[in-house]
Amino acid sequence: MAGWHRNDSSQVRDALQQDNHPESSHTDKHQPQKEHSSKDTPHQACPSSSSPPGSPSTGDARERQVEGREPMRPKGSPSCCQLNELRRLPQCHNKLGKLTFDRTHTVLVDVSYFNCGGGIKPQRGRLLWDRNFVKMPYSPENKINKTGFLMSQTQGQRWEVISKKLKDVASRKAANVDQVEEAIIKYNPKYKGQWSFDALSSFVKCIPEQENYFSTLFPKIADLALRLPDQVQKAIPLLQKERPVAVTLSQEQISCLLANAFFCTFPHRNVSGPNAEYHNYPSINFTSLFGNWSLRKKEKLRAIMHYFNVVTNENSKPKGLVTFERRCLRDTDTHNWDSCKETLHKLHVTSDGSIETEGTGLLQVDFASSSIGGGVLGSGLVQEEILFLMSPELIVSRLFTEKLSDNECLIITGCQQFSRYSGFSDSFEWAGPYEDYLERDKWGRMKRQILVMDALNFKRRQEQYSMINVIRELNKAYCGFKGQGPNEPDIATGKWGCGAFNGDPQLKAVIQLMAAAKARRGLAFFTFRDRVLEQGLQDIYRLLVTEGITVDKLYRQLEDYCGVQQARGDQHVDLFQFITNNVQHYRSHL
Repeated sequence: MAGWHRNDSSQVRDALQQDNHPESSHTDKHQPQKEHSSKDTPHQACPSSSSPPGSPSTGDARERQVEGREPMRPKGSPSCCQLNELRRLPQCHNKLGKLTFDRTHTVLVDVSYFNCGGGIKPQRGRLLWDRNFVKMPYSPENKINKTGFLMSQTQGQRWEVISKKLKDVASRKAANVDQVEEAIIKYNPKYKGQWSFDALSSFVKCIPEQENYFSTLFPKIADLALRLPDQVQKAIPLLQKERPVAVTLSQEQISCLLANAFFCTFPHRNVSGPNAEYHNYPSINFTSLFGNWSLRKKEKLRAIMHYFNVVTNENSKPKGLVTFERRCLRDTDTHNWDSCKETLHKLHVTSDGSIETEGTGLLQVDFASSSIGGGVLGSGLVQEEILFLMSPELIVSRLFTEKLSDNECLIITGCQQFSRYSGFSDSFEWAGPYEDYLERDKWGRMKRQILVMDALNFKRRQEQYSMINVIRELNKAYCGFKGQGPNEPDIATGKWGCGAFNGDPQLKAVIQLMAAAKARRGLAFFTFRDRVLEQGLQDIYRLLVTEGITVDKLYRQLEDYCGVQQARGDQHVDLFQFITNNVQHYRSHL
């Protein structure tokens, strides 16, 4: 519809008069606790709203069609595509050359040896103890005095104390929680009496005998942690703000790093105040996971312990690579939505299925916190935390990834899934091992890509109807969706930011459609049992495609919609109906 322009003031008044059905108040009785209130809902057996799994999706008043007004459905108009029409890995991928490193890509394995078919072995190098690199537990600069407190220069290396205690645990045929606690406190004496291990202790006691292998697993995790100096022989760069850089590690290196996180050996990572050195990074030591027993902690620990059980077994430990890449949107790519002439790309929308199952092979969106992993090591247990528990290699990103800015995202390529689950939040349960049979690419990475992309957290729902916030979300989504080659997979997503972040599902769907159109990638949109949103999104997509609506025209509609919504205050205006009314208004003036 080449002549479709933004509304004038009379059209805004018409919209106010036509839509006289205010949004009913919506109280979320399943609202997550504060620790994980910055999360969205999960995408497997987890609702993308705040309703518990298995419950019918009722939706908000804003998701219901305005009474007496059916959306226009032109006969013979284009419809959403089938799921099998979207581009997927492994069939769709950019051709890889040999594994290489450069100033923006650090590789922690011997590249020459790998490219010659020799397999994976650590790259030799040197450690660095400065603000641009991970400070490693075995670094000579990691000092400790005779009482065990960290010192800047004198007395001795902390790793000597750490390795002595870990060797003591590793040498045992069986170790209990008290011995694990004693080892951790020995080289973290400052926290004696502050750190609790009641969750770990209660966990071991409550697991049935046939599943309770933990006393023999603790020594194996300690032995794995001790192998860190041999496995990681060069400095790991921090993925810092405004720096589009990447780091590639082997899965074995990741397991050694996570074993050290389990035994809380990483220096300078136990405080999070505004003056702390790593205040802008997530926590990595597992102390918060070990304390404050809850049924959530029980199920989290089942998943984590299963991961360590696999990676400490010589017959099952994974032997591939994983790449973590921070992407930043350049200024030249932002703030031009009002001149974007692309039309909408492919869309598959369904209320059934999940991102990580039916979305296998697509770029899978993690509805993330800006602090990677959110509350995975605490009480958080929604979409992002569940994803990190099913694929614990993702947790290592917390070691080196600074909090994401508005124009940034993280792409993780090659992580392996180790577990299955059911439920969500308080109903979440570890459902047993998962055998991951995905193909690997030329760099030995699982053909799985995770897009870590954080939405804005709206304390008040009305805050999202500001074009400043809409533009932020458009740019964030485009940063993640924007490809770096001609043959990349399409995207699996859903109600991004619509759980505890209070996002409007219709608005977030339109924003993602626009970002995907600009990136020229298709979307598989999983509404998770929300059949009202499924039907509404199908209808509005069909209408927009039929009328040839471009991104810039849709952007102007969002400008007008936000104006109307702000004028209405707490009385919600249905976005899909607003757009439909505008098309009808235009047609009536032809």
